[in-house]
Amino acid sequence: MNFLVHIYELFFMKENETIVEMITRFTDIVNGLEALGKTYKEFEKVMKILRSLPLKWHTKVTAIQEAKNFTKLPTEELIGSLMTYEINLAKKLQEGEDKKKKSIALKATTKEEEDVEEEKPSEENDDLALITRKLNKYIRGERFR
Repeated sequence: MNFLVHIYELFFMKENETIVEMITRFTDIVNGLEALGKTYKEFEKVMKILRSLPLKWHTKVTAIQEAKNFTKLPTEELIGSLMTYEINLAKKLQEGEDKKKKSIALKATTKEEEDVEEEKPSEENDDLALITRKLNKYIRGERFR
């Protein structure tokens, strides 16, 4: 019995473990203790489960603890809430990975398109030169009036 109590006291959610897997391990420990005569109140089990969750669950744990009827929360309801949260976490992670995996489309150009693009700066330079000449001519014409 002391061994099971020790396991219960050190219980925590393992890395990469799902809520269902964690609850199964927890239930096995609690059932073993109850078979030996050691029982825990519903509130104690709920608290133990919440304390065993990793840091990424902190927001959910806080929300549950601040709920008005937290002291009367059944274990089954807690498990359902945690499973829902786990599904939402998985969706958010998947969406984040999908955004990272967006592909980039590259446009191929032919030699003719490159020639046309190379001509554009030249045409722009010609236009700029024409405007500059006309402006200079206008300014010179204004001085002599």
